[in-house]
Amino acid sequence: MEIEVKKIDSQGRLILPADWRESEVGESRELYIVKRKKYLKIIPKRQIDLTEPFDKVDLGVAAIGNWKEFEKKFYEATS
Repeated sequence: MEIEVKKIDSQGRLILPADWRESEVGESRELYIVKRKKYLKIIPKRQIDLTEPFDKVDLGVAAIGNWKEFEKKFYEATS
């Protein structure tokens, strides 16, 4: 974590560090600004891929020996 002291101009603007803008904000150039009583929190707005975790879930399907038997028991339990 780095801490920098910045001054704001007469219109209330400040300059965000260039390396942070490049690595965190990128081309979108959009930020969320969360206003709190004693501080502001600046969070880069990012496009989130909601399908990313789907390929990472292990449902243990490989542990099911007989799929037809599993389906039969599953549907019996849910009805």
